[in-house]
Amino acid sequence: RFTLAPSTNFPVSLYGEGANLKPQNTPQGVTCISCECITKSSDLQCDPIIQRYGEKKQGLTSYTLTLKEQKENDYPIEGSPKCQGYISTECDQQRTDSSPLFGLDCEMCLTAKGNEVTRVSLVDAQGQCLLNELVKPESTVLNYRTRFSGITRKMLLPVKTRLSDIQTRLKKILPHDAVLVGHSLNSDLQALEMIHPSVIDTSLLFARNEGRRFKLKFLAKAVLGKEIQCEQKLGHDPTEDARAALELAQFFIEQGPTKVAELNLEMLLTAEKLAEVSQNKAALQPQGCGFQEQLNEPPPLSKPCFLDCLQVTGQKPLLLGRQGLDSSGLCQSNLSTSNKQILQKALEDVPLSKFSIIQFSLGPEYLASHLHAGLYEKVRSKLTDMLKIYAGPFEENFCMKSVKKEFGRCGPIQSLTVVTETFQPYVCIQYEVLEAAQLAVESLNGAEVAGSCIKVQRPVTAAMLDCNVLIKELELDVENEDVIYVAGLKKSLTEIDLQEEFSQLKDLETLFLPKDLQSGKHRNCCFLKFQKTQSAVDALEAINGWTMKGSELRSRNALAPGHLWRWISQMNHNSGKQGKHIFYEKMEQLSDSEQDLRKKVKKLDHHIKKLYRSLQTNTLCVVLFPGVNSTQGSQSGLGLMGIKDYEGRSAC
Repeated sequence: RFTLAPSTNFPVSLYGEGANLKPQNTPQGVTCISCECITKSSDLQCDPIIQRYGEKKQGLTSYTLTLKEQKENDYPIEGSPKCQGYISTECDQQRTDSSPLFGLDCEMCLTAKGNEVTRVSLVDAQGQCLLNELVKPESTVLNYRTRFSGITRKMLLPVKTRLSDIQTRLKKILPHDAVLVGHSLNSDLQALEMIHPSVIDTSLLFARNEGRRFKLKFLAKAVLGKEIQCEQKLGHDPTEDARAALELAQFFIEQGPTKVAELNLEMLLTAEKLAEVSQNKAALQPQGCGFQEQLNEPPPLSKPCFLDCLQVTGQKPLLLGRQGLDSSGLCQSNLSTSNKQILQKALEDVPLSKFSIIQFSLGPEYLASHLHAGLYEKVRSKLTDMLKIYAGPFEENFCMKSVKKEFGRCGPIQSLTVVTETFQPYVCIQYEVLEAAQLAVESLNGAEVAGSCIKVQRPVTAAMLDCNVLIKELELDVENEDVIYVAGLKKSLTEIDLQEEFSQLKDLETLFLPKDLQSGKHRNCCFLKFQKTQSAVDALEAINGWTMKGSELRSRNALAPGHLWRWISQMNHNSGKQGKHIFYEKMEQLSDSEQDLRKKVKKLDHHIKKLYRSLQTNTLCVVLFPGVNSTQGSQSGLGLMGIKDYEGRSAC
């Protein structure tokens, strides 16, 4: 995944400043540009590790978190209101570069209290295990998280050790100048309810851009060459994780920031992701089928650029275009070149390239057209159908208030009407968010509402036939994997109230509370974004069935990323009107020149279809319609994406 900043130079914005674009002469005046990557040693200066620590090797005290950094990363702090009742290790801050390092890791379960420790491991600087103890939680266990913790109910039955016992033992073991090392160590110290002044957090030590963090499993393999958290094992081994974090810190201190930056961990992660996806796809495919690699992990915003990521897979990009499409002059001028000629060249060259960009043109009149509106209407119409559900049948004199209350627990309702054309009454509910509609379908279909056992379904239309496929694709979207939707909130709750209620959820990063733009009041739902995908999964399991201030919560995975709604909202705003059929009205009023443009679009559609059919199976295909920003008004762009399946159709 990568981001394109607004730019008049599309190839440079895609390939980055490190790309060497080489125009090549081709028949018929079509511009063909091949790209090669230039690796610059000066790029090391842009590495977040170098920017944070500099290039020179330093002692361990330079890598311990400051008090400010501990506060920013939710570490237990002496005197903090949140840490009342916490136990101090009684170690002082008189650490030196020769202070002893200790690796610490805990496994937790979810209880009525929140995250509680079930196992603690401590290793010394030589990797020797000093403590490896099971701990019995004080509160009732709601989820043992066996898949990750390896802890089961049977394991904890004979255990007598309590948290206070572990706190006492840790205080005895740790010397006054001890430095604790761990991966996201704040979670471990919070669960231990202990305060320690000197810490090295390897999830922050191996710095990344935009606040992202490497996983411990990846760092252990990429830096130390060790495999940990193997899938064959039941749960994580805290001793193994503590030792891995310790060795990572020792490696960083001994080798220095420059050596670590030269490992190019971002590229290693990209290569690893590609290998994983390739293996998974190969296992599912029939023999002889090709595979188009795809990137799951977004590269940093600065370096490496998208072209660097392609280079990892040995792919050499190709650009085909014509005059007027690139203001930078990268494409050779040829006024006679047509879309048909570009298509012919593409049919010849695209099969030989792993990554290609084909630039067609509709001419300057395209900028003033209303075709964007037609494309928008198709997307908007489909979303409207996905937000709509039908429920019933109900008895003749059913209680509408009961129906509204029950379906309102799934999320904000835009409208609710009775369908009278049927033998028995049905209700049509139009939701404001996609998650609410899906939650209603999943949780209320077959339920008893207003005294009737009802069926809940979406409209049965041609556009809705693949609705379940679309929902699944949205759930798998990388922008949704660490976000969950929660409904059933009381409107009297403030954002501060919700922050406190959800504070026990591990790795909670952001809480978003949608508001009604007219009244300013918040909706009865919210979105929770987590630092880790697994934390979102755990939270989803924990929240379902929660009662908050007398109201039962319902939750599910997020479906619609924010940019989708922003795009729809902007298009509504730019149209300057309300009403479902406004865009069809515009299309009926097209002038002669615009009618001519429609013919061009139809011909272009034929070119794209012909090119698409020539692509190899499993080719990822993206069609982009650029946005417009002119004196006549603004129009958002539109992107269509699909993966060609075995029968030549688009898979999504």
